[in-house]
Amino acid sequence: MAAATRPASADSGAFSPLKARLSATKWQVMRYCNAFSGAALFGLGLLSGLSGAYALDARTLDKNATPTEAFRLGFNAYKQGDKTTAIEALTYAAEKGHAAAQWKLGRMYAEGDGLAKDDMKAFEMFSEIADGHADDNPDGSSARFVANAFVELGSYYREGIPNSAIKPDFGRARQMFAYAASYFGDPEAQLNLARMYYEGEGGDPDPRQAVRWAKLAATKGNVRAQALLGHMLFEGEGVGREPVLGLMYLNVARDRSQGADPWIQRLQEQAFSVATETERRTALALSDDWMAKHGGRDQASAQ
Repeated sequence: MAAATRPASADSGAFSPLKARLSATKWQVMRYCNAFSGAALFGLGLLSGLSGAYALDARTLDKNATPTEAFRLGFNAYKQGDKTTAIEALTYAAEKGHAAAQWKLGRMYAEGDGLAKDDMKAFEMFSEIADGHADDNPDGSSARFVANAFVELGSYYREGIPNSAIKPDFGRARQMFAYAASYFGDPEAQLNLARMYYEGEGGDPDPRQAVRWAKLAATKGNVRAQALLGHMLFEGEGVGREPVLGLMYLNVARDRSQGADPWIQRLQEQAFSVATETERRTALALSDDWMAKHGGRDQASAQ
């Protein structure tokens, strides 16, 4: 059989993981965020369901408005293409600690959407969320925004921000991902944590931990986690080799990614080429069953 090949990163063509302890405590995470106080939910519809009748008109922002009212006004204005009103209302809500408003402004800064692109300001917004909402109920309405703020911070620490005080720091990146992965159970954070353990970013590679976190994310329907888990199961990295189950996950990930991540197709084709005929048939039957039961949608994104 061909030697195991490390998968390419979902972001830049190569997987990258981290080594800090998964039991990173809140005070450690907050210390790093506060040091620079004032990264993809990637337009996945987390704000859907917030439209409707609100107490504020799109042209009025009463100084006595609640943060939630201001956020809803800003969200409606954004949907209608009025980004000036949206920014005013979201800023009002964000200054009063509204996590979703802070997150939306952070994304707008990160993407240059209605605001001049500024990764440092985005970083500061996400840091405010982490600083003020780390203990929010993981099942509450703000949890997805808070978890993603930690993921964004992890990505910034992992890559650094050019011409700023934020330099690449795998240890801090791992702590951000670990907090969102463990406390909030966020699948994107779990994938990033698995990748860092797999590559040994921030320490020695730890395939057992990589499998553990990839499996948690894959179970929630994260496509890239399914591909990484499938590759490791097929090659026997970090676990006993399970070629049928590994190839099943690779088949599912290939079909669901629909060519968006070429590295997934390469891994699937590599595994398929060396699998036995029996392994291929069994894995195809299992992947067909999985697709029939779950469909092609990325469940983690749809939640």
